[in-house]
Amino acid sequence: MTTIAVLISLQSYATAQVTNSQPNFSQVSPQVESNPLPLRSNIPNYSERKRRLLLKLQHPIQPIIPNTSKQEIHLLLKLNERKLYVYRGDSLQASYPVAIGKPGWETPTGKFKIIHMVQNPAWENPFVPNREIVPPRSSNNPLGERWIGFWTDGKDEIGFHGTPSVKSVGQAVSHGCVRMYNKDVRKLYEFVEIGTPVLVTK
Repeated sequence: MTTIAVLISLQSYATAQVTNSQPNFSQVSPQVESNPLPLRSNIPNYSERKRRLLLKLQHPIQPIIPNTSKQEIHLLLKLNERKLYVYRGDSLQASYPVAIGKPGWETPTGKFKIIHMVQNPAWENPFVPNREIVPPRSSNNPLGERWIGFWTDGKDEIGFHGTPSVKSVGQAVSHGCVRMYNKDVRKLYEFVEIGTPVLVTK
């Protein structure tokens, strides 16, 4: 409040200075004519002083440092090997065994990006009329503990996820998704972010 009061006083003073700076030529003395008052005050105008005050009152902005380590991560899924490789630049960081799509439901190949990430997802059964929903953290949830989507046609989505069916890992048994052990998909979740590149090859 003290700062604002000072600014109001300064504004009044500045207004008086600017008003008095216009000489009355009918009453001006020779001495004033030889040394005229300045037409503009050196005091900053109201909007400039207001801007400076706001800058003083604002909390300092902390810079956001990008996570370059995650930006360098990319994934390589080799379907024939049934393995997922995690690279940082050219350096291999980790590899995990996976289950892939069965005949007729093959996992799509190509270049993709991570588009969706969920911890402890719920699962909606697309193959039954009443769309049964399995809640998060359920021991029989087909998506396990993490969901990392990388492909969609606008209706369905394919991604990496955990599984309660540990014996299926290493097989071609899914409806296109990439199953992983829960312990592995938790680690993968920490490596990636939305936008991480994914290359799927035969």
